[in-house]
Amino acid sequence: MTSPLTALLPTTERALLHRVATAQSEGRAPSLVAGVAREGRLVWTEARPSAEGDRSVDTQYRIGSLTKTFTAVLVMRLRDEGLLDLGDPLEKHLPGTGVGEVTIAQLLGHTAGLGAESPAPWWERTPGALRPQLADVLGEEPVPHPPGRRHHYSNTGYTLLGSLVEAVRGASWESVLRGEILEPLGLTRTSVQPQSPCAEGWAVHPWADVLLPEPAEDLGLMAPAGQLWSTVADLCRFAVFLTEGDDRVLRASSVAEMRTPSAPAEAGDWDSTYGLGVQIVRRDGRTLVGHTGSLPGFVACLWVSTEDAVAAVVLANATSGPLPGAVAADLVRLVAEGEPRIPEPWRPLPEVDQGLLGLTGPWYWGAHPFGLRLLDGGGLEIQPLRGGGRGSRLIPAGDGTWVGQDGYYAGETLRVVRREDGSVRHLDLASFVFTREPYEAGAGVPGGVDPEGWRGTRS
Repeated sequence: MTSPLTALLPTTERALLHRVATAQSEGRAPSLVAGVAREGRLVWTEARPSAEGDRSVDTQYRIGSLTKTFTAVLVMRLRDEGLLDLGDPLEKHLPGTGVGEVTIAQLLGHTAGLGAESPAPWWERTPGALRPQLADVLGEEPVPHPPGRRHHYSNTGYTLLGSLVEAVRGASWESVLRGEILEPLGLTRTSVQPQSPCAEGWAVHPWADVLLPEPAEDLGLMAPAGQLWSTVADLCRFAVFLTEGDDRVLRASSVAEMRTPSAPAEAGDWDSTYGLGVQIVRRDGRTLVGHTGSLPGFVACLWVSTEDAVAAVVLANATSGPLPGAVAADLVRLVAEGEPRIPEPWRPLPEVDQGLLGLTGPWYWGAHPFGLRLLDGGGLEIQPLRGGGRGSRLIPAGDGTWVGQDGYYAGETLRVVRREDGSVRHLDLASFVFTREPYEAGAGVPGGVDPEGWRGTRS
């Protein structure tokens, strides 16, 4: 029986159905399937036209560049195991590629300066056997842009990352993917080659309601950039992993790192950027993380809002027409706005350090008031009490200091500066002095405090 906290209301289900049905009809897709996960479980699926039985959940579609996110997870696993560093030049682990000093992080975030595509003929519609070596994929000028200077989406970059995985692991990308992601997460219907039941890819004539079958090629070396087939159910499960992490595959902190912007937005596209193997967009006032995908005959999208704990997957078997990114974003919005997330109940801390408790309350940076709160596990949070200002959550470093986790103070250190008698003189956060009173005399304010103190205009 479905939990009442995850089951959707009939009105929400009706709105989801209408959005999916409209997308399939107006987008003229032979079929379109969608699913929504909330609070870690699949709560709604639909297929248009409706399929018999459970095929909407179990039918495979090709997911194109969503494959890149799987490849990125494999690379992050290598990093977490200490087998490489994201700042390493690719040549350190995969010599002879001819791409110079581009780093692994730059490849993950599409800032390595590589070209978008391999040389002709178009790799998505031709056999991978035409490109048996990396040199055939990269071409004569593999790096047309200065590395690290701009975001330029690169399919060839993810070919290199797939080859990196193979070089470090000493096994094929496919076998590593299966053993390290698909099997641990139970993604039994995600595969490199199609497995029945699977949808056939079609092109739809722009001026007539007729179809043309699209070829489904094995992409060879380009597979890590776009080869995979999957289902709504499997991708919703993968979306939950991208929200929560899974210690069998990749810890939560590393998944959160993937969701953090690593690349500048293109000029004029301030609502879209890229993390480490994931796209990051702003839609309807919320941040969505995931990836879109397309190959001849198929389009796909997975979006997840971690704040709302809602994910949506949309798959269709048409080369063009439906816009799965827009549809998936709308599905997230319909659930998140129609049924706002129920907050966790407030509970008191299980224990408290009296010394830390004494640090809480108002502090002043100059004359600007801030509030310092105590969090579970000995963490702290500092936030401005009015107007704008810089705030951050901080976690204990184990040496009597705290390290900022977000915002302006991410990675910066908070220290408690004490007087000789042990009393707190001030807080030092990245050289900014916070005192108990505005410009408190004798509390270490840089530049000192005028000895005559505060005054009116007639002084």
